[in-house]
Amino acid sequence: MIVLGCNGFTRISEFFSENLGAVGINKHYLMGHDAGASLLVDGELVAAVEEERLNREKKTTDFPFNSVQWCLEQAGLEFSDIDLLAIPWNWSAELQEQLLADIARAPMEPASREYLVHSMGRLFDEIVGPEAILADFAARTGFTPDPAKVVFVPHHLAHAMTGYYLAGMKDSAFLVSDGRAERFSTLMGEIRDGRIRVFEETAIGSEYSIGILFSAITRFLGFVPNNDEYKVMGLAGYAEPPASNPFLERLVRLEEDGRYTFTRPLETDNPLSLDPVFEEYFGPREETLEYQARVAAAAQEMLNVVTRHQIRALEGKSDLDHLLFEGGVALNCLNNTPLFEGSRFEDMEVSFGASDTGITIGAAAHAWINHADGAGRDKPAPRVTPYLGPEYDETAIEQALREFEGRVEWRKLGGDEEVVDQVAKLLTEKVVIGWFEGRLEHGPRALGHRSILANPSFPDIKDIINTKVKHREPFRPFAPLVLESEAPKVFEMGRKTRSPYMTFVFPIKAEFRDVLPGATHVDGTSRVQTLTDEDTPRLAALLRRFTALTDVPCLINTSFNVAGEPIVCTPADALNCFLGTEIDYVVLGDYLVRKAAPAA
Repeated sequence: MIVLGCNGFTRISEFFSENLGAVGINKHYLMGHDAGASLLVDGELVAAVEEERLNREKKTTDFPFNSVQWCLEQAGLEFSDIDLLAIPWNWSAELQEQLLADIARAPMEPASREYLVHSMGRLFDEIVGPEAILADFAARTGFTPDPAKVVFVPHHLAHAMTGYYLAGMKDSAFLVSDGRAERFSTLMGEIRDGRIRVFEETAIGSEYSIGILFSAITRFLGFVPNNDEYKVMGLAGYAEPPASNPFLERLVRLEEDGRYTFTRPLETDNPLSLDPVFEEYFGPREETLEYQARVAAAAQEMLNVVTRHQIRALEGKSDLDHLLFEGGVALNCLNNTPLFEGSRFEDMEVSFGASDTGITIGAAAHAWINHADGAGRDKPAPRVTPYLGPEYDETAIEQALREFEGRVEWRKLGGDEEVVDQVAKLLTEKVVIGWFEGRLEHGPRALGHRSILANPSFPDIKDIINTKVKHREPFRPFAPLVLESEAPKVFEMGRKTRSPYMTFVFPIKAEFRDVLPGATHVDGTSRVQTLTDEDTPRLAALLRRFTALTDVPCLINTSFNVAGEPIVCTPADALNCFLGTEIDYVVLGDYLVRKAAPAA
């Protein structure tokens, strides 16, 4: 069975700007961001890629034409070969009625309510309704899907199934939390034998979305909502939360069944409505690190408390021992470690597709597992890797190098052994190296195939990368790579044994903080990626060789891009990024590349 997962809408960004912007709904909160496609063949995930990597528009909402085309080409398939098309949204007529009823009850001016009702009706008819989605697919691809072969999966169920599939299809309890789905912002449940059971009493509407609230705080601090929340997470390390946290004492109310509310619901027609509240809590807004860190620390504690409250309720509702946490809120890795450590669950997983990048995988898995007689439930869980996107052979790399001839110099090394040896020796110095190998990783984190590497033993390396390479704020930390077998020696891993997707933060053991200053955040923690020879053989070998030369057990790993741009995909993307920054070397497969010496 061949299942194509697809997320993205041709006109949704323009529609929001032209229609819903008039009532203050910020385009950063729209659905369909992180557009992309994935392909399952008989239950095996053979291809997945985000549209932004191909069209070079970060967090694009556009219909993923390039992603769909690439997935099919990768598998040698045509549109007519598709058995099921899975869409990670289900904007049914019943849902439309429920949303309009929600708007009728929401606190807003009558004129705004009338305009919003009209605009939402058009949104259903023109963009997100089932017929509109199929018309969009046909218009962009030239292929008209059979409606009987299209599965519309509710957004949060797609998230839950992403976690389930990528965790090896283990029976699991789950928490999904993000900005908003079709109607709700969070829900809990469990998955047994591929069947999802939602604990309906735990669902929380978007008017009490902890994700949207955190995004509002992100915007208040001067960053881009639904994009820069990780900056707030990083800032939180620079301050302790206030002893009297106004978010917890004056805004958030914890309720039964893991639910929570706010003392004032979020106004969907006015994203700026909370600014006066935040200034009442923390004083007039200041563009200082001290002020931003104080707000960020309070916001982080609020998020921790709310999700811990939810997990405690989930513990009482499910007897399963395995926990999945999915949705955009799950990318707050500063929350994930204490959330797991404070729970009774034996393990907790946050997938590489926890944000909306992964919902095409979840929708496709949901369609496959639950199709017809549910035969997918009886099949063994396939091995899963995040390295699912395009790769480029030696011919493609050489062609790109020739196109940049005169601006770069290169030499071909003799395969894995020489690449590992030469690059490890370079990394003993204070250099920054772009690392490009194999298939592109999926999700928002660079996981070692499109990465920037550096030696974390230099105290100023973080500042060098932030200012001269990434062009971003100086307070931002960097993540370390560590061999999975070595991680407990370097980090306080607690009950976790691995962190392959940078979704957990751990304290660095005291004896290693002076060894790893470039990968140690101000609060003594790091967002860790653990490596194995099975998953990343060349990178693991590089780290092992580097450690043998330096006695440093980690390398800095950050995404191969600059601020505001997607992670590089092609060799040409990598070379453009290289030439636009002060990266010292780039490794493209077996090619070691440096900038050409200036003409005499």
